[in-house]
Amino acid sequence: MTPFPTIARTAGLLLLATLTSVAAQAQQKLVPAQSEISFVSKQMGVPVEGRFKKFDAQITFDPAKPQTGKIAFTVDIASATLGSPEPDAELPKAEWFNTAKFPQATFQSSSIKALGGGKFEVAGKLAIKGASQDAVIPVTLTASGATTMATGSFSLKRLAYKIGEKEWADTSMVADDVQVKFKLALTGVGKF
Repeated sequence: MTPFPTIARTAGLLLLATLTSVAAQAQQKLVPAQSEISFVSKQMGVPVEGRFKKFDAQITFDPAKPQTGKIAFTVDIASATLGSPEPDAELPKAEWFNTAKFPQATFQSSSIKALGGGKFEVAGKLAIKGASQDAVIPVTLTASGATTMATGSFSLKRLAYKIGEKEWADTSMVADDVQVKFKLALTGVGKF
């Protein structure tokens, strides 16, 4: 017969270990002031670079056990800028991002795989303008003191997300391929 105090003590230690683990994961934060998300498209063959000024992430990630990690990312689509007032006024319109109806783009991870050397492959669903597509995003982590930088880039097809409709669907005017680049400063990520 097991004495009740031993069971209670064991249960208490398990609960404490779980809460400590959750607390450590809860400390992982995005540092927006040190982070950036940019995109490059081509208009009549000429690269046009833009960026998003507002975004956020919820991260639960242990580099020693990446398969248990979860990443949820939101981007305020209305914060997109090409750095010029005229095109910036077009981006929120229905033909492009339709920010009145679809104010956010989201990414939700479904798996994280370690590739070695601080490199990871994050698979999940990317949703923009009401369309959701599978995406695999390569991420490289580098540590600098208490901050971890997560960098990477990936391509997407804008027409798969209905970005640039009607006359803008002509890929000879605006290319279908869009390169997305990110540099995210994170705190609370363990050693990798």
